Amino acid sequence: MADRTDPGAALRADIRRLSTLLGHTLVRQEGQALLDLVEEVRALVRADAAEAAARLSAVDVGTGTKLARAFSTYFHLANVTEQVHRARELRRLRAERGGWLDQAARLISERGVPADEIAAAARQLAIRPVFTAHPTEAARRSILSKLRGVADQLDAEAAATALFGAPAGFRTAGEGRVRTADRRLAELIDLLWQTDELRVDRPDPTDEARNAVYYLTDLYGDAAPQVLTDLADTLRDLGVETAPTARPLSFGTWIGGDRDGNPFVTPTVTRDVLLIQHEHGIRAAESVIDDLINEVSVSRRLRGVSLDLSASLAADLEKLPELAERFRRVNAEEPYRLKARCIKVKLANTRTRLAAQGPHVPGRDYQGSAQLVADLEVMRASLARNAGQLTATGRLAEVIRTISAFGLHLATMDVREHAEAHHRVLAQMFERAGEVRSYQALSRQERTELLSRELGGKRPLSGMDTPLTDAARKTFDVFRTIRQAQERFGPEVIESYIISMTLGVDDVLAAVLLAREAGLVDVHSRQARVGFVPLLETPAELDAGGELLDELLSLPAYRELVRARGDLQEVMLGYSDSNKEAGITTSQWSIHRAQRALRDVAAKHGVRLRLFHGRGGTVGRGGGPTHEAILAQPFGTLDGAIKVTEQGEVISDKYTLPALARENLELTVAAVLQATLLHTAPRQPAEDLAIWDSAMDVVSAAAFTAYRGLVEDPNLPAYFWAATPTELLGALNIGSRPAKRPDSGAGLAGLRAIPWVFGWTQSRQIVPGWFGVGTGLAAAREAGLGPVLADMFGRWQFFQTFLSNVEMMLTKTDLTIAARYVETLVPEELHPIFDKIREEYRRTVDEVLRITGQPALLQEQPVLGRTLAVRDTYLEPLHHLQVALLAQYRAGRGAPGSVRPATADPTLERALLTTVNGIAAGLRNTG
Repeated sequence: MADRTDPGAALRADIRRLSTLLGHTLVRQEGQALLDLVEEVRALVRADAAEAAARLSAVDVGTGTKLARAFSTYFHLANVTEQVHRARELRRLRAERGGWLDQAARLISERGVPADEIAAAARQLAIRPVFTAHPTEAARRSILSKLRGVADQLDAEAAATALFGAPAGFRTAGEGRVRTADRRLAELIDLLWQTDELRVDRPDPTDEARNAVYYLTDLYGDAAPQVLTDLADTLRDLGVETAPTARPLSFGTWIGGDRDGNPFVTPTVTRDVLLIQHEHGIRAAESVIDDLINEVSVSRRLRGVSLDLSASLAADLEKLPELAERFRRVNAEEPYRLKARCIKVKLANTRTRLAAQGPHVPGRDYQGSAQLVADLEVMRASLARNAGQLTATGRLAEVIRTISAFGLHLATMDVREHAEAHHRVLAQMFERAGEVRSYQALSRQERTELLSRELGGKRPLSGMDTPLTDAARKTFDVFRTIRQAQERFGPEVIESYIISMTLGVDDVLAAVLLAREAGLVDVHSRQARVGFVPLLETPAELDAGGELLDELLSLPAYRELVRARGDLQEVMLGYSDSNKEAGITTSQWSIHRAQRALRDVAAKHGVRLRLFHGRGGTVGRGGGPTHEAILAQPFGTLDGAIKVTEQGEVISDKYTLPALARENLELTVAAVLQATLLHTAPRQPAEDLAIWDSAMDVVSAAAFTAYRGLVEDPNLPAYFWAATPTELLGALNIGSRPAKRPDSGAGLAGLRAIPWVFGWTQSRQIVPGWFGVGTGLAAAREAGLGPVLADMFGRWQFFQTFLSNVEMMLTKTDLTIAARYVETLVPEELHPIFDKIREEYRRTVDEVLRITGQPALLQEQPVLGRTLAVRDTYLEPLHHLQVALLAQYRAGRGAPGSVRPATADPTLERALLTTVNGIAAGLRNTG
């Protein structure tokens, strides 16, 4: 039996145990021959990779599919076991040294931050993870739910073992003692094997919304209330009381609102998704109100109640005749229970009203969460004044904090559209009004002047009967939908309008003017029902971001709208597209510098800046550890407010298990609190930062040149499509949005960042995660900056985090496996591109190790290093299978490309997609 005091040994024991049970499943379901083949392939991979590849290339498609499923299932089981043990270890560490908030509080106390500064920071906290539908989660919900069952079973067994000191669930059956737990696990693994891991159809946005709601309701019930309570307790320990109605943590969503490049997100879809969110949000609120009904049984015969509560309850009883007479009678002397029952009736009425699209009736239903919170606050204040202080600051405060965080809508929707879509609508409006002959022919400066004048004026530019093309009408109708949604659901359901590919001030003003036409903003009445968010996606726009914001905030009309939004300006930073265009080094450095410039401009104009980090799951799309990323931001950029996208496999990895969900939420909140209070000034002298900036400029310039030298190679598109399985991404049916931008033509320019990263990752080249870094670091070293780089690594968190993420991507890269793809699938005349990739990889590894001073990658993270090494034993057969199947798939149809063949063999395609799922599970990344 494994040594349970050694977390690593316990993890390995559980993985072996599940692997054994998987083997039994293979025999039960498919026969002994499949298990024998799996073991044969595993042994061959360890002994002779070439022979293993030859053996796998000879298997038939049906057997190959079963093999791929076997290895893929292993990875799913290994992943969930690692998650369970990670959660277990986190609980142990929390018990020993406290959580992330405790650690942040100790640092704040040691620094001696005054209570009034802590209170001011607490009031500014506004942390929002934003769930997106970006298609990077390859596993179906059906698979994830079975894996959650495995996790729950492992956790229950561990809890029983800790309580009773022996493995749980032993009983006599048949010839010997059989563990009940093993039987349950075996049952779940059998169900996993019998569940199709591939989606039959592409999900639509409402399917994606239901998937997000699954996680949000889980967070509502467990992790979020814990973190919010821990935060309140932490601040109290620091001498600061916070109101339960504060919203230091809330959640956002792009699902149903992200129109950029997704023709399936229509105004109707936006309304449907909001209704789905409310259906589940109201159900979650009813559940916590039920808890209050059960708990708060205070009798007015024993304790008094406030006049406010008595008056509120009397008004409810008059306006809610449908409240059952039984409750009026049974709870007549229990005012808190009776008030909670009235709240529950109002929630039911709200659900009915929203479904019927009827008008809000004050006192009978809720329009947004503010009225619900007000009802709960009346209860809390009455308890606090009548010997119920513990309940007022305990369970009831927790309920109010939770409902304040989630509202009735669970998550605030952002709406996003490409900048050019707004200009196309305005071109028609202006030309119909006879203002300009050709709006599209105007320069950016001319557009800015025209839009500024129009925004400051009082006349409408359009009317209900203004003729527009169908496409323009759909774009304009989104603004009307936002207004209608706020009137139907409440003002908090949509707060921000994001303008993709913002290149100039005119791009922002175009969206503002359309919002004015829809009645969302009015400069003269200082009304702004939404805020406008420029999205800076390319290095050039990131570099010019400070100038753009300065010009925007200098416009009196726009500044008035920002003032109406509480002097808050949000700016979104695009990690994925900047990385795809410029490489990881220049992307990361441009984003870091942009944050500094935006911070300084916002301060100049007396505006609070909220940065929205559009991070993907992989390092190549801005991913990486969240805590380190937050602390690595420039000083002063965090003033309590931050938004961060959560997407794809990142959502399931962070939030599937309650313990991990709590951990990830808490570390984000703790990092923001810490950065807001402790990172308000440079950590290093200005002269040191100036030297480091100059060194990073050298690194970035050389890395950019190297990266562009690769992506501008005229042969790269042909190489990329040949060496990667990217043409399969669409057939995975993992997202509603198309992989290429509309009207982008052939080649790689219009390919979105997700399939770009997907292809490189599947073939283990992972170019977006490191290419150019070695050239950049070598250029700096050859310029005599070697000691400066060492100093940067020792004292600059930005540089440390950057190199740590690159090191992880270098470790996941395997050019020996990649060579199989190239040698088998890529025409020989394109092989020099792989030579270039191999040379840059060697250079990058050498330069990174030179700076870290370690003999090999991940020496400072041995557990991660061992985990990746073990996974490679199971990944390699999947790669060999994928190469062999790709060769068959492409046979007879010429060079590969972005278009799936119309006559694809469905059996062969299924086998290939199974390998894609397995590799994604093994690497814990899709795109």
